[in-house]
Amino acid sequence: MAATKREIERKFEFRTTKAGRRGVPDLTGTDAIAAVTDQGTAELDAVYYDTPDQRLAADGLTLRRRTGGKDAGWHLKLPVAPGVRDEITAPLGDTVPDALTALLRSRVRDAPLEPQVRLLSSRKLSHLLDADGALLAELSTDAVRAERADATAAWTEVEVELADGADPALLDAVEKTFRKAGLRVSDAPSKLARALTETGGEPPARTTGTEAGPAADTVGAHVLAYLREQRDTLIAQDPAVRRGLPDSVHQMRVATRRLRSAFKTYRRILDPAETGPIGEELRWLAAELGVDRDQEVLLERIQTRLDELPRTLVLGPVRGRLKIWNVARRTGSRRAALAALDSGRHVALLNALDALLADPPLLKAAARPAESALPAAVLADYERLAGRIGGALSMNPGEDRDLALHEARKAAKRARYAAEAAAPALGKPARKLARAVKAVQSLLGDHQDGVVAREALRGLGVQAAGAGESAFTWGLLYAREEALAERRERELPEVWAATAGPAAALRG
Repeated sequence: MAATKREIERKFEFRTTKAGRRGVPDLTGTDAIAAVTDQGTAELDAVYYDTPDQRLAADGLTLRRRTGGKDAGWHLKLPVAPGVRDEITAPLGDTVPDALTALLRSRVRDAPLEPQVRLLSSRKLSHLLDADGALLAELSTDAVRAERADATAAWTEVEVELADGADPALLDAVEKTFRKAGLRVSDAPSKLARALTETGGEPPARTTGTEAGPAADTVGAHVLAYLREQRDTLIAQDPAVRRGLPDSVHQMRVATRRLRSAFKTYRRILDPAETGPIGEELRWLAAELGVDRDQEVLLERIQTRLDELPRTLVLGPVRGRLKIWNVARRTGSRRAALAALDSGRHVALLNALDALLADPPLLKAAARPAESALPAAVLADYERLAGRIGGALSMNPGEDRDLALHEARKAAKRARYAAEAAAPALGKPARKLARAVKAVQSLLGDHQDGVVAREALRGLGVQAAGAGESAFTWGLLYAREEALAERRERELPEVWAATAGPAAALRG
């Protein structure tokens, strides 16, 4: 069973040989540190695994099998921010645990994970304690020997890792004390990175595809940069979804939508014959991920509306029925999403995106300057949205209008994504249009969520009545959702009108 720990640390090295002979200064009295206690020395033996082309190292990930010390086992470290990583551990074994392999799938795919570097460390460990004896951080001084094929390297490294809940400002105070004693923050983000550099095995820089791509100021270069950003998000969110991290499914689905929208918006830049099949696979992935997430959003909406009611209007076992309904609908939905991520189809999709970006099917228009070509593409999506808004507003209230507003919502997403994608090149006019269209999308999204909620509430009312329970509360919630939808429809013309100015500015 894998366990996760947030690791906040800072690594240091001695600036000079003389500073190294003096050693680590006494940190007693630094910030809240009241005592430094010796925890002895441990001998650590770690073998780091990666693909033959070092895909993990290129992305700043490390996977190791370590013996010795108090935490022997398999360790996977995923970067969160500079100096912050999530360490996921699994019990010691001869092969990489399946739980860790799954978290690496989007990067490793079908490539083998093999031993790359061995690090032997003699670690002197101390605890940094506050006045009450509580642990603030661990101080490690490691004498490291790296072995890679026939190459070796050795160095001394000092590391301070915060205890859970400790103030990160402690690291700044320690760094100040260390600077005076001749230590500086290490240039290498990890032992592995330094070992690879010093043994001549530095991982190759991630290929961006720009080396042989279109000129930097062209619309083709701009579109490809945006697509790479979304591809990278797709890859990075894969392990987050598997870990069930908040908002990860949403972020991954947004990346799939942005990619699909870009393929359509820039169909005169990239050959649709090549991007179309990939777009359909992105649609599949978004749908597989969406089942559990959509149910979660729906449950939150109904619970919020229920909490807004006076207790006297909640008749019968309403919350119990809602819980049973939710469990029944979500059974297997997360399992299905993870199965999609584990599938060969998902790997094939990622490989197809990589291939497209490595050798993009650019059309003649891709060579045009970005500042002259992008406005037309953005405004084409905006006009498409205008047509759908106008069509929906011309209809009478009812199911047909609800469907038309839902289609307008989809068009609003595409128009917003187009404006956001163009913002790096077009600046403020594109950003203003993106914000204005986002307001339209949000309003239409709330309207559609209400349509879905009404259907669910009607079903819950039927279930309650069939079980001999009062259906009053479900009917009341239905009526409230209906009233809210009507309000959103009345607000739409004004919110839509606010997009006219930014659109005009983009037209110039």
